Formats: sequence, structure tokens, C-alpha cells
Amino acid sequence: MVYAGSLSLLCVAAALTLSVAPVSAAEECTQTSAPIATDRPDVTNSSIVVPVGSLQNENGANLSRRAGADIFDGTNSRWRLGIAPCFEALIDLPSYVGTFRGAGDSGFGNLAPAFKWQVSPVPGKVDLSMTVGVGLPTGAPAVAGPGVQPYLQFPWSVELGHGWALTGMVTNFFTPTDAANKYSNQSTLVIEKEFGERSFLFVEYVGDFPANGGAGHLLNSGGGYRITDTQQIDFHIGFGLNRNSPAYIFGVGYSFRLDRLFRSRL
Repeated sequence: MVYAGSLSLLCVAAALTLSVAPVSAAEECTQTSAPIATDRPDVTNSSIVVPVGSLQNENGANLSRRAGADIFDGTNSRWRLGIAPCFEALIDLPSYVGTFRGAGDSGFGNLAPAFKWQVSPVPGKVDLSMTVGVGLPTGAPAVAGPGVQPYLQFPWSVELGHGWALTGMVTNFFTPTDAANKYSNQSTLVIEKEFGERSFLFVEYVGDFPANGGAGHLLNSGGGYRITDTQQIDFHIGFGLNRNSPAYIFGVGYSFRLDRLFRSRL
């Protein structure tokens, strides 16, 4: 079955990643003393993973307008668990998408488990992670698309100094059961500025490039504030640059991290 095969590939990728993760880099991976770093509110995910034994919950809700319809989606919940140095398991819970003005489909999205490996945790250099995941066909096909949907993702970041950073992400989405479009690419680029130890602002470009059909271009911006080292509130607002993107999108979110849930082997 395609469903079982995708899960097997996900587990094999996780085992291979763990087998090559350098033990010597363990102390350079994220520690519980580091402030929370989330995969939101920008589309670009963080290039670092959560600390070993930490569980991080990220949530958000969006309002957007696309093709003349007003749309709500939430809660966009992602759970991330540090299971080894520089390595985490994560899962995206099904979000509800509802059209409340205009014509459009409504329903829940897919459940999507994944594994993320922080390849280059050395501070001061380009930081790179690899995420391998799969969207399971648990949601409404009109909202989530057909069948099993594997993806391969590469978030990266580089510190520019004085609180500035340049980040980006390349994601390859595969939809084997979609006869019209079996592959699409999403590429992002972000300039971010930290203000003190608690706040940050960003501006982001998001490009969606399906193998068939027109590309979508979005300009996204926003920021966040860390209430504590383990809690964050955030917002973002984006505007489509062509007809293949939402006219606008606005979202808010809240994230938190629970540390030392099990004993580290470090």
C-alpha cells in the first residue's frame, strides 16, 4: 500500500539520520537555556530543532481572502519533540479551513508527521536542517488534496550581525495520486531583525511553483514577542503579488515549550 510505504520511508529516513548525526556536535545543538525558536509566524521554518527532552507546541489562526472568498483556518497546531541531539519528531495536526463569505470548500486538512535533523549546528556559520515528512490522507480531499503527500524540506539561516539574519527554505511537495500535478516547489527568503532579547520583525518572500499551472508570489511580514524564554506570541500579514496567491492573509499565534520531559543522555 502507498500509505504503509510512505510511513516506512519516513522511518527509514529517521533511522539513517540518527545513525549519521555526529555525537561531537551534541553540545552545539539547542539547549534548554536557549529561548524558544518557532517555525512560525513566517512560512519559513526555523533551521534549528528543539532541545532533547523538550516538547514545543505552536499554534495560530489565519484570515485570508482568495478568489473572492473570505477564509478562516486554524488552529495550525504543530507539536515538536526533541528525541536526540539536533533531531526532533514533529507532527502537524489537522487544521480546519472554513469559507464564511463567498464560494469555497471547507473541511479539515491532513495529519502530517515528520522528522527534522539539524545538519550544521555550529554557531556563526550557515545553519541547515532537513525535514522529511508526509501528509496522510485524513482530511477532506477538496481542502487537503488527494492521497498521501510526502515532502522534503531544507530550512537554512545565516547570522549577519547586529541582530540581523537572512533565512530561507526550499520545500519539495509530492502528490503521486494527483494526475494533474504530481510535484510542486515552494521557495522562501526572509530578512529578520532582532530587537533586544525578546522581539523580532521580518519581511518574507514566498514563491509557489507547481509543475503544472501558474506560480504564486506572496509578500509576508510580521513579528513576535517572547513573553518568557519558553513562550511566544506572534502575528503576520501578507499580500499576494499575483492572482495565484491570496489577496491578503492575516494571522496571530501563541507557542510554548516544556523542557526536561525525560532525562537526556548527554
